[in-house]
Amino acid sequence: MGLHFIFDKEYKNHSFTSEEIRETEFENCTFIDCDFRACFFQAVTFSDCNFMECNFQNTKINHVSLRGVWFTKCNFTSVNFAMTDQVIYEFNFKDCLLDYAQFYKLKLKKIQFINCSMVSVDFMASDLTEALFDNCNLRLAVFSETIMNKADLYTSYNFSIDPEKNKLKRAIFSTYNIKGLLDKYELIIKE
Repeated sequence: MGLHFIFDKEYKNHSFTSEEIRETEFENCTFIDCDFRACFFQAVTFSDCNFMECNFQNTKINHVSLRGVWFTKCNFTSVNFAMTDQVIYEFNFKDCLLDYAQFYKLKLKKIQFINCSMVSVDFMASDLTEALFDNCNLRLAVFSETIMNKADLYTSYNFSIDPEKNKLKRAIFSTYNIKGLLDKYELIIKE
């Protein structure tokens, strides 16, 4: 089976199967209220695509390329992004559910997470240089050997980041959430 190319198409309320998307490149497409839970991504590319209110919960997204992609109000609970293509990639999240997702060892420079729930997300050994975490719940998120230089966590909350185990040069925090950098010392901080 050869590579399929789909350009400038809108999908609404569609439940995708692995066969429909296998070896397919989608460019400038929009996906609204679509279900990808039955999919196993294999040689799939999304370029300049938008996903709104789509469900990816527990989806296997191992061989997928994400280039210029925005996800809005999508569910990525327990999705492992660790095998996504890291050549010419860019993807961002707004108002998404990313609880228990894994971004282990990914280069995510300048990625944007806006108003996302990110409970127990794994960022171990990832490069989050200049990443934006705008109003995100990072309760129990794992940051270890993570590069977070110039990352912006000014409005995010519930995180615990050890400055001795992560690179945080010029990262941005607020006086309200700075206590998330001191958790390991078990200090009592009063406001």
